[in-house]
Amino acid sequence: MTATPAAAVIEAQDLNVSIGGSHILQDVSLAVPKGGVTALIGRNGVGKTTTLRALIGLAPSTGSRTMAGQDVTGWPVHRIIRLGVGYVPEDRDVFTRLTVKENLRLAQTARNAGYDRVYRLFPELDQRGRQLAGTLSGGQQQMLAIARVLLHSKPLLLVDEPTKGLSPRYVTQVVEVLKEVSQTETILLVEQNVHVVRELASRVIVLDHGQVVHTGDAADLDSDAARRLLGVSL
Repeated sequence: MTATPAAAVIEAQDLNVSIGGSHILQDVSLAVPKGGVTALIGRNGVGKTTTLRALIGLAPSTGSRTMAGQDVTGWPVHRIIRLGVGYVPEDRDVFTRLTVKENLRLAQTARNAGYDRVYRLFPELDQRGRQLAGTLSGGQQQMLAIARVLLHSKPLLLVDEPTKGLSPRYVTQVVEVLKEVSQTETILLVEQNVHVVRELASRVIVLDHGQVVHTGDAADLDSDAARRLLGVSL
């Protein structure tokens, strides 16, 4: 493992996750520095989503985890969330039979919710406040999923595949929002789009077959590195 970055807000040592008899994560150790975007990348099925779920306590794991300076090994999900951790899942998980505004209200945990910020970043959600979430496009549902975690200050965000399946228009919008958010919050991002990674991230962690095989600066993710580590061409 590479040296732990100064002021890391996430650290994991020897994370192991087995699901249905499959050893998904194998002694994963990583560190995420405070500030900006760190991207967790790799080919499909190598354990990226499982890593996020293990960090936040949604996937049973062995090993140790530290978040926001606290040893959270063995903590339940709700206790980790209270540290100021926001999670945007890969499948968005919006409440399809509720309106946009009702989805946001369910995510509100205090009176000082940042609706002004959410509607400034996603004006379309304000315009569609009374529309059922299930009738939104994929891009609009993704905006709603991100907006829910931005209602309150969350110094640390775990964001899983935010541009997956989106049209170029919504990819651009999501990237611009995450770029702005990363000025004040730390983001651990799972993303398949290498161009998005290079635009947003300052650091990358590469997984392969459930193990960390590379960490380094995102700027060094050139065509040769992308082909060798990810099997894609830039």
